[in-house]
Amino acid sequence: MGSLPFTTSDLHTSTGGFLSSPTLLCTPLMGTTVDQMLIEMHKAKEIGADIVEIRLDCLRNFNPNSDLQILIKQSPLPTLVTYRPVWEGGQYEGDETKRQDALRSAMELGANYIDIELEVAHEFNNSIYEKKPDNFKVIVSSHNFHNTPSAEAIGNLVARIQATGADIVKIATTALDITDCARIFQITVHSQVPTIGIVMGERGLISRLLSPKFGGYLTYGALEAGAISAPGQPTARDLLDLYNFRLIRPDTKVYGIIGKPVGHSKSPLLFNAAFKSVGLNAVYVHFLVDDVEKFFNTYSSVDFSGCSCTIPHKEAALKCMDEIDSIAKKIGAINNIVRKPDGRLVAFNTDYIGSISGIEDGLRGLNGAIPAGKSPLAGKLFVVLGAGGAGKSLVYGAAQKGARVVCANRTFERAKELADKVGGQAMTLEEVENFHPEEGMILANTTSVGMKPNVDDTPISKQALRHYCLVFDAIYTPKETRLLREAKETGAAVVYGTEMLIRQGFEQYKNFTGLPAPEELFRELMEKHA
Repeated sequence: MGSLPFTTSDLHTSTGGFLSSPTLLCTPLMGTTVDQMLIEMHKAKEIGADIVEIRLDCLRNFNPNSDLQILIKQSPLPTLVTYRPVWEGGQYEGDETKRQDALRSAMELGANYIDIELEVAHEFNNSIYEKKPDNFKVIVSSHNFHNTPSAEAIGNLVARIQATGADIVKIATTALDITDCARIFQITVHSQVPTIGIVMGERGLISRLLSPKFGGYLTYGALEAGAISAPGQPTARDLLDLYNFRLIRPDTKVYGIIGKPVGHSKSPLLFNAAFKSVGLNAVYVHFLVDDVEKFFNTYSSVDFSGCSCTIPHKEAALKCMDEIDSIAKKIGAINNIVRKPDGRLVAFNTDYIGSISGIEDGLRGLNGAIPAGKSPLAGKLFVVLGAGGAGKSLVYGAAQKGARVVCANRTFERAKELADKVGGQAMTLEEVENFHPEEGMILANTTSVGMKPNVDDTPISKQALRHYCLVFDAIYTPKETRLLREAKETGAAVVYGTEMLIRQGFEQYKNFTGLPAPEELFRELMEKHA
């Protein structure tokens, strides 16, 4: 199903007054006893949720009269009562009249919201007509566990839900691709009624995170990672602390990391903390992307202001760019994309800046003052192990700084192809062992030799390391590789892979915002979490 591109006009929220109120954070309670649910309610309040969803279908021995009284009256937060039947993805298998009776009782006992399924909403809403308390609202919901229909079909579904007399429309679909979220955003932005729009599954995560940007009435955040009530649901704590949910508004700029897989990335942690520290109206999210071109074509508004790019998209993304930085073009891979105010996509490679600047600072520490404007790499013999993406970055970066480059790779042809591009020398990895035309050389490892779990491996013997004054390892798991440990023992200066990671992040932040990165904060967070 085609996704319409998202244009800036889609982002100007409609005139419906409810859109000015912030999106609420609702935490589902999945306890199997009333006591468990009471404990969960207080936890939800502590974390900072606005509403709790009481999932009656999770209770093992549910006694409507006494249990509802306790749960609703003792809740420290407003309550949304749901009694989800099996036919709509829930756990209740009993009599339908009894189920609806329980929901009517919840209303009478002071629940703030009831969630009723579209299938039975007409009948239910008719039964409570003229009996509704003043600040009570009915959410009419529809769940699609297979896909996300076309924009037209979703529009028709909204109309059907409204026709039942719903106070709030809820649509949950399933993401087969991250671009499916755009169709739900279009609905929540333009809807004249309060609307909850959720796209389930990992590819739908941004539909939940960006709810406040696109005018969603509420979004769901789990109490714990193991207690989600629908696929792809984040925790309430992550929404609040990792993604700064309360700071997201309709005019918030969106950044993120595109990759596959991408959930493990620590980038949102770094960037969101940095944005918050300087009061920037921006959020940084995980984008699980299958098709890069489709992603950029769909999210083409300037509000989607840039992204970091990781495996496997560093080469594929090149084709979608309007402009590519000259070094990134030579390297043939990008990791940082910025959308200019005129909508053009401009790409950079900050990996090489991260590693080269780290190595330069390491050399300055060794050699003291270097004439201004001159790189400490100028004239140095610089040996790079590996000719993949990171190897290319270092070869081009070092050559640009005036170093004499040697490229070593398992297959000589690849090394030669790369070395020829910068007028360097090529050899196999074996030959590096006995290569020492001079003392005080620089070594940069970009192979995976020594990476977890093979932490006892090293690409070059300790004996051979004596001829180097500085050794850099691009591996950062573990931080202290055998190569770096042995280099230290021979008296060489070392530069860690984490240094490249952190510095390329500084550079991306600068490209995104035009501001210098909060370096201390980045380092503190990396130390703590990575």
